[in-house]
Amino acid sequence: MFRRKRLRSIHLAGTVWFVVCMGYVFVLGLHQAGVNWWVVFSLSGYGALIVFLLVSLYLFAIYRGISSSQKVQIEHPLTSTPYYTMFYCLAPFLGGLAGCVGMIGVSSVSQFLSGVALGTLATTFLVWVIVDPVAGLLETVLPPTSRRHRAERLAQARVQREKRQIERERLLEELLAREDSDVSRWQESLKSQAQKLAELLIAEKIDFQNAEREAVEIGAAAWRTGGISCMRALRDTAIGISKQSSPDRAVVDYITVWWDGIGSWRSPSLYETANS
Repeated sequence: MFRRKRLRSIHLAGTVWFVVCMGYVFVLGLHQAGVNWWVVFSLSGYGALIVFLLVSLYLFAIYRGISSSQKVQIEHPLTSTPYYTMFYCLAPFLGGLAGCVGMIGVSSVSQFLSGVALGTLATTFLVWVIVDPVAGLLETVLPPTSRRHRAERLAQARVQREKRQIERERLLEELLAREDSDVSRWQESLKSQAQKLAELLIAEKIDFQNAEREAVEIGAAAWRTGGISCMRALRDTAIGISKQSSPDRAVVDYITVWWDGIGSWRSPSLYETANS
């Protein structure tokens, strides 16, 4: 755990140093091209924001990879070792050190700093963009044990995914079958309540106050029996009975309004109810 924290700190410091060197080269290049300082600072502000966002995404990916040890050692015998990881994190500093050695004897401060910055950029690009991906690719392709272990791991992962998918489908089928069984049972046991609701819907003159009170009592009983699924089944049965009893008459679904607020039942708007 301590080693991982230390590697994360070193990698963060190296990335910051890399960004500083990149910003220095960018600003110096604009200034040497004859761009005024106020333009340089303006462009540097936008550039710093873009670089910050890109570096943040990059740090998240690498930080996560170092902290969670995602590389399997048998598949990555080189890049998963502490020595390689330390070399990877120290790449910007090693490049800066190489730039310092290369600029020995240079009297100009700006030229010396440019050499250090360019050494940092070149080394970091070489290690992070070229060497590391190539090394990771060779590790998974060349050693027979790495290829075999990777193939077995991927096959096991595929089998596990298929098992989880089959288990989800089985659970879904069980839930649907249970719900169908419950609906059939509720339709039989609550047939008298459904008949009473249907009579309230097709009555010639509806006393809405008494009708709502009776419908609320029936809906509350259905909620206690089987929740929202039972209420839906009872409502559908009542609508079906009312349409069969009065095929020539438009049936308005007042039940959805009467039951508003019972359990988790929520009624649609009056316009939707009248046109249902």
